[in-house]
Amino acid sequence: MGGTRFIVAERFIDGSGAKVCRNVFLAVKDGIITAIGSAADLPRHDGAPSADFSYCVILPALVDCSVSLTRSPSVDRQVRLAAEEANPAEKAAMVERHISYCHAYGVLGVAVSDDLIGLVERYQEGLAQESIIDIRTSGGLCRSLQDCVSGNPAVGDFLKLGYSSNIEDEEVPYLRLNQEDLGCILQQRSGRKAVVVANGRQQVAEALAAGCDAIEQGYGMGEDNLRKMAEQNVLWIPSVLRAKNGLDGAGSSGDVCCRFSQRYVAPGKPVPGAEVFWKKMLADQLTQLRLARELGVKTAVGTGAGSVGILHGESMGEEMKLFIKAGYSLEETIRCASENGAGFFGMEQLGALTVGRKATFLITRGTVQQLPRKLSYLEGIYVDGAPSVTYHKNPVKTV
Repeated sequence: MGGTRFIVAERFIDGSGAKVCRNVFLAVKDGIITAIGSAADLPRHDGAPSADFSYCVILPALVDCSVSLTRSPSVDRQVRLAAEEANPAEKAAMVERHISYCHAYGVLGVAVSDDLIGLVERYQEGLAQESIIDIRTSGGLCRSLQDCVSGNPAVGDFLKLGYSSNIEDEEVPYLRLNQEDLGCILQQRSGRKAVVVANGRQQVAEALAAGCDAIEQGYGMGEDNLRKMAEQNVLWIPSVLRAKNGLDGAGSSGDVCCRFSQRYVAPGKPVPGAEVFWKKMLADQLTQLRLARELGVKTAVGTGAGSVGILHGESMGEEMKLFIKAGYSLEETIRCASENGAGFFGMEQLGALTVGRKATFLITRGTVQQLPRKLSYLEGIYVDGAPSVTYHKNPVKTV
């Protein structure tokens, strides 16, 4: 068994929502945090190993509560179509690539709606244990009772039900759950948590009445539903970035141009009325998020990565910026981006950095005021108290 290791940081955000602490040390033994205290009180043990990040911020690893690993976020329809029609080997390679993107941005936990049977196992066999991010899968998105009867209840860590189409989708799915089917499925969920994609007052109210555990998106659901969510302790995953991307792409035929990245460019001509529509949708969702904070609704960050223009990993910081714009403090936002999602999906190795928990965290150089922007260029990632073997701040490109 290894000895105690001391890690010092100029700023420390534990992910519980507590205020930023200054000049803190973590004592870590066997990958577990055994003590947290002021660096001025750091025990002086001759020969005790230590890591000095006195110029950095330490914060918890991030959890994205809404991800598709088997879909391409490209704005090119041909690229997206090719991804959908890819063979198992190609999909496994794409899953591995998207996982690596998440890891590079400090997203070490994801809740996915894909059917990943065989794909994740293939990924895990090919890489070292330290490189695997925590994945929770629903085994596929249920849009109808037939979807669930065909096998989805038998697989997956949680249920994800499409009671509404995604807010940016122009067409409602051909098959859609009705209220009776939704209630039937939730009664037979075998103890698993259920995330329901729902938008609008009526559909969110019906999802809450049926006994869902989380609402994803929730556009236009109104104050009454938010109050019910607070009373029933229902998690909200607002996915505000979907509206932000819709607005950013309103001048280019509705295709998302992903303006916070240089990896994609959106073609096309403006769609009349699109800018006005998305500006209202974004403003309304930010208003709802601000009210949710006031009412005490538990919220979590979920980007919708894999949707058009929403990049794996990179989008996490952008969604966090929108939480801050809605009035959340940085500390509250980091709790939503770590502890709340990790707790809901049972990711025991992730979440708040407290004594007795795993020493898995991110390190960013610079000041607290530079977050969440600095998440795009991490100083380091620690897993179980040791540097991640797969993260390289300046990766070496090989032929």
